[in-house]
Amino acid sequence: MTAEFAVALPAVLVVVALAVGTLGAASRHVRLQDAAADAARWVARGEDSDSALGLVGEAVSGASASIEYRGDLVCVIASAPAGAALTFVDLRASSCALAGGL
Repeated sequence: MTAEFAVALPAVLVVVALAVGTLGAASRHVRLQDAAADAARWVARGEDSDSALGLVGEAVSGASASIEYRGDLVCVIASAPAGAALTFVDLRASSCALAGGL
């Protein structure tokens, strides 16, 4: 029984570590999406674009963002690394708002 436990324990630890990393990445993605939406609304209201991009960086550490204008829409595209456990994954989020909107 000890040998089976010694073989199974590392596999269980890897699965638990990946599960925790996945939950952390999902949480980070939600924060990134919310930050992109806030920044898009900020720019659409006519506020400073640099401060809007700063909102994304403050909400999610290591995030970067860019602004695109698509007709009447202002879109913010943000990306950030998923976190320490999933360094090979890059999260992306985008959000658009009607320019001149409230």
